[in-house]
Amino acid sequence: MSDENLQKLFIAIDESLKEANFIKLTLSGRKVAEAELKNVYARVVTIKAGTRLSLVYRYATRDITRNFTFSEGVEEIQKQLVYGFNQAILLTSNADIHYMVLSPTKSTLKTKAASQALTPVFMHDKQKSRLINVQNNPYLTPLGISTAEGKIKKGSEDKFRQINKYIEEVSHIVEQAGFEGQFSIADMGSGKGYLTFALYDYLSHFSGYTPAITGVELRKGLVDQCNDIAQQAGYANLKFIQGSIESADLPDIDMLIALHACDTATDEAIFRGISQKARVIVTAPCCHKQIRQQMNAQEVLGEITKFGILKERQAEIVTDTIRALILEAYGYSTRVFEFISTEHTPKNVMIAAVRKREFTSVDEAKLTQIEALKSLFGIEFHYLEKLLKLTK
Repeated sequence: MSDENLQKLFIAIDESLKEANFIKLTLSGRKVAEAELKNVYARVVTIKAGTRLSLVYRYATRDITRNFTFSEGVEEIQKQLVYGFNQAILLTSNADIHYMVLSPTKSTLKTKAASQALTPVFMHDKQKSRLINVQNNPYLTPLGISTAEGKIKKGSEDKFRQINKYIEEVSHIVEQAGFEGQFSIADMGSGKGYLTFALYDYLSHFSGYTPAITGVELRKGLVDQCNDIAQQAGYANLKFIQGSIESADLPDIDMLIALHACDTATDEAIFRGISQKARVIVTAPCCHKQIRQQMNAQEVLGEITKFGILKERQAEIVTDTIRALILEAYGYSTRVFEFISTEHTPKNVMIAAVRKREFTSVDEAKLTQIEALKSLFGIEFHYLEKLLKLTK
C-alpha cells in the first residue's frame, strides 16, 4: 500500500486484535455513491471454530454477516477501504482512530482518547453483547429494570434485551448520518424513558458525541419522574417536556425518534421531522387503522384482503411502504427493517430515514409510485399525504 496513513491504520488494527482491545470498526463514505453496500461493521466473536472477526455488510434492505480469521478479515477490510469506502473509524479501549481519504493522493489519520469505555467483548456468537452497563447505572434501578446490586430484575430480561438491540440499531443510524460532536435529538412519546436514557447514556459516554436529547411525553407524572432521574444521574443535556408530537416546542431537531406512535401519530412524527428538516427520522409504527379502513382491493388482490388477519398485515405493509416512499420523495435515504425479534414484540418494524441531499423539490417519480399503490389497493389517501398537502 502506498498510503502511509492506511498502513498505520492497519498496524493499529493488527495490534488491537493481538492485544484483545479491539471494540469495533466502521467503514463508511462510499467511493461510488450508487453502490448498494452502505457500510461495513466489524467486531470480534468466538464461535465453535475459534475467535473470528465478524463483518456485517449493510445494504439498503438487508444485512449479511460473514466470519473471518483475523488475517482474512483484515485482508477483507483492506480491500473494502481500497475499492469501496473512504472512511474508517476504529474504536479500541486505548484510542479512537479516524482514517479518511481526502483525495486520490491525500488522506488523514487522527487519533483521540478512547471514547468507548466498555470492555471489549470476545464472545460466542449465540450470546448478545451488552452496550448498556447494568452495574453502577444511574437510571436502570430507578426505572425498575435492575436491582440496587446491579442485576437485571426477574421479568425485565426482555426489556433489557430490547434496550440493547435498540441502541445497537440507532448507533449505526447515527454513524450513517455522519453526526459530529453536538446535535439535538427529540424522542417523541418517550413514555417511561427507558430508551431515551439508554440512548443518551450510550451516545454521551461511549461514542464520543455530546447530544442534547429531549423526551416529549403527554403524561406529566412521567415527565416529572424522568426529569428527577436525569437530574440525579447528572445528565445535564437530557430533559423531558410535556407535550404532543404535533405541538411540542422544539425549535431545532437534528434527529427525530418516534417509537410505537399509534396509527397516524407516526405520520405526524414523520411530518414534523420533514417540516423541520431533521437530518434523521426514526419511527417504529404501531397500528395501521387509517389505511386498513380504506383498503378495497379488487380482482385477485381481493382474495388476500377478504381475510381479516391478512388484510391487517397487508395494511401494515402498504402503510409503511407509502411512508418510506414519501420520505424518499423528500430526499431521504430510507430503510425498513426488523429491529426486535417477534418473540419480544409483534410490532417490530423500524423505518430509518437519513437525509441524503438538500431538499429542493418533491420527487414526482416517487409520488407516481404512491398513486399506483393506492390505486392497486383501492386507497383514497394516506394521512401523511394530507399533512404534507400532497393530496386534497
